[in-house]
Amino acid sequence: MQNEKSVNVLHTIILYCRPGFEKECEMEFCLRAKHIGELKTVSMVPASGYVVIRFREAGKAEQCQSSIMFSSLCFSRQMFCAFDEIGPLPKGNRVAPIVEQIVKCGDCFEDVFLETADTNEAKLLSGLCKKLYQPFLGELLKQGVSIGNRPDGTPADKRLHIFFIATDRAYAGYSLVNNASSWHMGIPRLRFPSAAPSRSTLKLEEAFYAFMPNGLHDKFLKSNMTAVDLGASPGGWTWQFVNKGIKVTGVDNGKMDQQLLASGLVQHVRGDGFTYTPKRPVDWMVSDIVEQPSRIAKLAGQWVAKQWCRYTIFNLKLPMNKRYEEVCRCREIIASELVRVNKKPVLAIKQLYHDREEVTGFLHV
Repeated sequence: MQNEKSVNVLHTIILYCRPGFEKECEMEFCLRAKHIGELKTVSMVPASGYVVIRFREAGKAEQCQSSIMFSSLCFSRQMFCAFDEIGPLPKGNRVAPIVEQIVKCGDCFEDVFLETADTNEAKLLSGLCKKLYQPFLGELLKQGVSIGNRPDGTPADKRLHIFFIATDRAYAGYSLVNNASSWHMGIPRLRFPSAAPSRSTLKLEEAFYAFMPNGLHDKFLKSNMTAVDLGASPGGWTWQFVNKGIKVTGVDNGKMDQQLLASGLVQHVRGDGFTYTPKRPVDWMVSDIVEQPSRIAKLAGQWVAKQWCRYTIFNLKLPMNKRYEEVCRCREIIASELVRVNKKPVLAIKQLYHDREEVTGFLHV
């Protein structure tokens, strides 16, 4: 009965995104969801770091969450279905009104995230979230809601989200464990390695986690592999491969980090990443070249189509306007390069936390 009751009240989809990309996040999702049902309202406040989408019909938000693959959404950091905004919450008891709604979703959840948007203003609420975390767990337990595995020991398939947009206003709902980000606020907690020559190394590390979840690193990143890093200087992306024992050819007219060169795993080729061709096929090609996204998309497509590499991760530096349209254009460029490839290509494009005015792509066949 709980699931039937929740269908009548969960109309809303909450999406987190990078502040300033709300328009792209909303546009992409609504185009993907238009066949599911009519949208009643869309709250898209510039620089807020989140988008609220509401369906007119009951059950459509949950259907949407089940049918749209989160990994296919470029600009969304997180996706979950929720009740309408809860508030104003009484200062003396913010927990009870939210838990009252949550118990309608089910009685067992894998975890509970108390979250805010990724903005300087919203981060002021992080202290409130920390303060309320234990009271929430206590009240959930009191109401018969458990956090962790089901009573039979099997993993729960839902994750609770309590998203504060003000001290007295919040959204509450759940994501599907297998169709959402597993990171709190959709943000990976990565530590900058002191030995890496630039902070750009975090972009590639995050890409590995984003595109290769569930222990797939061992399949894609083996110590006997080879890689080419186009536009490698000073070596932030190269470092990620060297750290895994993978031999790298770093192509750039600029200098490479001396410690990387001393590793014995790096060959520095002074040259242009757009004209370089490998003497023999490699496992990986990566590129963080600052260039028009259409040129990078064509480059990535060519490397895979010509079987110069098996896998490629690349950054697309987006223009100030029509950023979603540019991503779609780059997808088409890559598809046109791969039209003669027998195997079906796999392409994922995601705006990572460590990206700025850019997105990261992962392509392989």
